[in-house]
Amino acid sequence: MSAPRRAAVELTLACLAAMGSVWSWLNASSQVVVAPVTDSEPSTASINYYPPLVLLALALAAVAGVLAVLAAARWRRHRMTMSPSHPHTP
Repeated sequence: MSAPRRAAVELTLACLAAMGSVWSWLNASSQVVVAPVTDSEPSTASINYYPPLVLLALALAAVAGVLAVLAAARWRRHRMTMSPSHPHTP
């Protein structure tokens, strides 16, 4: 597989992982009603987070970041080898 094609595949997978991360994060929370502390106070609302979905969101975000960096580096490396008129300076 050529370098630009592989970079495109990595970037596509990074976008899919980022979308999966957002979906997982949005579905990880649910609102619950908390009973009042005393009889004279009203009940309140709280948010519960489902830990496996939060972990999945964080893992997918990390994978998306790594794949995006790898794709950008591969694409840039390919461009540098294709145009020798621009010398690489460290």
